[in-house]
Amino acid sequence: MLQTSLNHKTMPSVSSFALLNAARELGCVGVELRNDLAQALFDGKDPSVIRDAAESRALRILALAEVYGFNDNDDTSRAKVRDLIGLAKGCGAEAIALIPRIGTAPVARGVQRDLLRDALGRLQPMFEEAGIMGLVEPLGFSNSSLRLKRDALAVLSDLGNPRCFALIHDTFHHALSGETDVFAKATKIVHISGVTDPTVRFDDMTDAERGLVDDQDRLGNIDQIVALRAQGYAVPLSFEAFSPHVHGLENPVANIALSTEFITAQIAEMEI
Repeated sequence: MLQTSLNHKTMPSVSSFALLNAARELGCVGVELRNDLAQALFDGKDPSVIRDAAESRALRILALAEVYGFNDNDDTSRAKVRDLIGLAKGCGAEAIALIPRIGTAPVARGVQRDLLRDALGRLQPMFEEAGIMGLVEPLGFSNSSLRLKRDALAVLSDLGNPRCFALIHDTFHHALSGETDVFAKATKIVHISGVTDPTVRFDDMTDAERGLVDDQDRLGNIDQIVALRAQGYAVPLSFEAFSPHVHGLENPVANIALSTEFITAQIAEMEI
């Protein structure tokens, strides 16, 4: 049986409590909450209130998102990391998401690694002291300051593979980056979304195209999930749909359930 999760971006207009109820209805193991939505993180309530609400529903708060531009490695970015770690501890979240900056032009891979190495080296003591994980999410856009999971793993190796850091595998960004290898043992969460528009080029895809996964998906979600499972990946697949179409669904829970059924059936067929 698949472990699934709901990222608040998939249902951005509902409260944190409504997201928890939807996750419970869908049989999810947890949720990811976000600080970049229209409503305040935790609906403006104390983090302990959300912690207790999740626990009462037997749900985990897998991660808080996000610190964007964490690899700027300046006082501002480090303060944002420190603040989000504090909120994660307060609400019982297991991790926070670290998102690289998107620039105006491509960044050389060597520079990408240097930026990441410098940032994680400064952040490592914060995460170790707090007992919270930092989840690095490479973004596949051509002008991302960290595109490849392989480069992130190389930097983590340089740092001695600290246990406080791991990867987020995003099926959309994996497809855009052209990376073929998956790294299950280093991955803590997989973000899943599908692109069905047959006219948009991969180089032109944006977050707005990211819907639910169905039989028209162009990103190879099923192949990616099967490859991860073949390497022993057994942690949550988190629905992260940015599409306005998904956000406007009258019954998103029913549609997410259908997507879950489709993914489950496809994986079962491929793994026979």
